[in-house]
Amino acid sequence: MAYDTAPTTRIDWRELARPILILTAVFLLFFFLPLESVRFRSAVLEALALARWYAREHVLLCLVPAFFIAGGISCFISQGAVMKYLGARAKKALAYSVASVSGSILAVCSCTILPLFAGIWKSGAGLGPATAFLYAGPAINILAIILTARVLGAGLGLARAVGAVLFSIVIGLLMHAVFRSEEETRAEVQQHQPEMKPERSLGQNVLYFAAMIGILVFATWGQPDEPVGLWQTIWSVKWIVTGFFAVVLGIMLMLWFEVRPGRLVPAAGAVALAAVLIREPLITFSLGIIALSWLLTVTPGRAQEWFLSSWGYARQILPLLFAGVLVAGLLLGQPGSEGLIPARWVGSLVGGNSLAANLFASVVGTFMYFATLTEVPILEGLLGAGMGQGPALALLLAGPALSLPNMLVIRSIMGTKKTLVFVGLVIVMSTLAGLFYGLLSG
Repeated sequence: MAYDTAPTTRIDWRELARPILILTAVFLLFFFLPLESVRFRSAVLEALALARWYAREHVLLCLVPAFFIAGGISCFISQGAVMKYLGARAKKALAYSVASVSGSILAVCSCTILPLFAGIWKSGAGLGPATAFLYAGPAINILAIILTARVLGAGLGLARAVGAVLFSIVIGLLMHAVFRSEEETRAEVQQHQPEMKPERSLGQNVLYFAAMIGILVFATWGQPDEPVGLWQTIWSVKWIVTGFFAVVLGIMLMLWFEVRPGRLVPAAGAVALAAVLIREPLITFSLGIIALSWLLTVTPGRAQEWFLSSWGYARQILPLLFAGVLVAGLLLGQPGSEGLIPARWVGSLVGGNSLAANLFASVVGTFMYFATLTEVPILEGLLGAGMGQGPALALLLAGPALSLPNMLVIRSIMGTKKTLVFVGLVIVMSTLAGLFYGLLSG
């Protein structure tokens, strides 16, 4: 009697192991959710509240303009220009000066700097100057440094300013040194790339990016604590100045991007009418974003390329940012509230000036999300609760420059190894700076 013999199927457990482990972990996570715990339910609400606050306060006013700027960098700044000033073979004094100065003029948080960093990195910037820019953007914030000096004392303000400037340069140089072989290979490839002639003059590009940076800076200008002085005056006219830069950008769209006046004028008129009738700046700003997006998508050529490049950055970065914000909110809560980790634990571990206190402050600052300027009132409360001067500086140097959402995006841009080295450098240098400052101030 003959029997049919079917081929045997062999199971490759190496291929099955990862999905099985992931599914098992997800199952166990939901199975053991501690929904009966008041702290857990409160932490979930804190995470959702932080995500809502982030969506309302940062996505439209900060991130969306940054995405358009990053898309413009990718489309309209030639690789030759980026490599000349920020490339792996650029003169170090020039490259790091440009990176730190260009980052410091933006009063942005650790998340808003990401699209801009991605833009210059993908355009050919060297690892050292690019990471110097990445750190300098949120860390060397003139407004934050002035507020630190006024609220927390001149000593901390000066130490923060000096430390942030030095950190941006030293971190960039160390990143270049650690990955020297990769940078040399990249520089060799860049050297043989043909230099493309830019479509517009340097002056035109300066005006184009100045208009967009002006919109970003003034739209996000926060109200100062005291209703007097220069900062209050600027805040009182912030939307007028933002509107001026928007008008200038509209003129450039017509002159340099071939946007038809028959489309531009009605779109701009609708936004202006909304500003007069509704008198809600956020709604008007949102309509302006919609109008700009529509104008770019219906205009063939470089305008559509600009929109698609900006959308590419948004699609890559936004999901990771929101995931990171949710996790950060779940663990640490919103500023002034608690997540799963009790605030008293944090407060008890940052007293004095020990190595452990400074290291803990650096690590917490690295993972916690700080919006622009919010680190100052948070630290004011922690100092009142007994936080040491050294850990305070460590948190000031690590916190604004990094966050959990920020690190997730950095990893997607330049890889796990470079991200770990960058984060490690920030933590170690912030810890040492805090320890040294604590000894001086003690």
